[in-house]
Amino acid sequence: MILHRTTMKDIANIQAESGSNKKSIRIVSPSGAIDGRYIDGAKQVLQKWGFNVSEGLHARDRYGRFAGTQADRIADLQTAINDADIDIILCSRGGYGLAQIIDKIDLKPLCRHPKLICGFSDITVLHSALGKLDLPSVHSIMAKHLTELPKDAEPKLQLQNILQGQKPTYEISSHRLNRQGMAQGILRGGNLSVLYGLRGTPYDFQPENTILFIEDIAEKPYHIDRMMQNLKFGGILQRISGLVVGQFSDCDEDPLMMRSIEEIISDAVSEYSYPVCFNFPAGHVAQNMPLIMNTEAELCVKNSVTLSYL
Repeated sequence: MILHRTTMKDIANIQAESGSNKKSIRIVSPSGAIDGRYIDGAKQVLQKWGFNVSEGLHARDRYGRFAGTQADRIADLQTAINDADIDIILCSRGGYGLAQIIDKIDLKPLCRHPKLICGFSDITVLHSALGKLDLPSVHSIMAKHLTELPKDAEPKLQLQNILQGQKPTYEISSHRLNRQGMAQGILRGGNLSVLYGLRGTPYDFQPENTILFIEDIAEKPYHIDRMMQNLKFGGILQRISGLVVGQFSDCDEDPLMMRSIEEIISDAVSEYSYPVCFNFPAGHVAQNMPLIMNTEAELCVKNSVTLSYL
């Protein structure tokens, strides 16, 4: 039984006890195959930020659409988790693949030697699994955006701050579908399709005391409606404390649905009274602001929106 929620401060304190002034980052590829140039670019950026950077033995492998066989991807991720000298794990990209191996990954060493795991999209599987252990993680840009974004791009600057122990506060403008209110809870979620695929599994998230964040890419509006109805019929949307809707990129609107994608989502939560924020800058876009998941947050939706950490 987990009796204590690990916080960012806990992680910083434990890592400080290691005696090293320079944090170490391991780049691994637990999902889709990646162009090695992006790993090179990410390493250069992270080294300029002052980190020691290494990569998994199979981080550049290609096995069909995957970054290596299941056994190789398991080995790289487990090795990074087990290594007490590694402070941060950066997943090189999403794609697909973690659902194949998550049940073979032992996350318990992170309870003794916690480290931040960073990434988004398919990495939602890890965020959700870590949430079951009350361990924070970072929904953030990965190797491609670290390589291609300008050095002063806000997602890079905010990620650098988080990796150095700072918590961000985000303020964004209002949206016509926002619902005003204030909520406190654990920020959970990620890619909607991945969360949908985890429903009914040991890695499904706990809705109580949850501020839910969702985003997606290249999904048809009726697929999005189906997933939202699943969350509604399953009692998830009824029990959460707040909803943050990120970017639904490359999702073409379908006039036959008679509603926009944002309206589909809004309708799914229309019965409830908690605050809802639309158009949050996170998802499969360049302006993908990092979010600290599985951590106490506060959502304030008024004439503008503030998302902060407690």
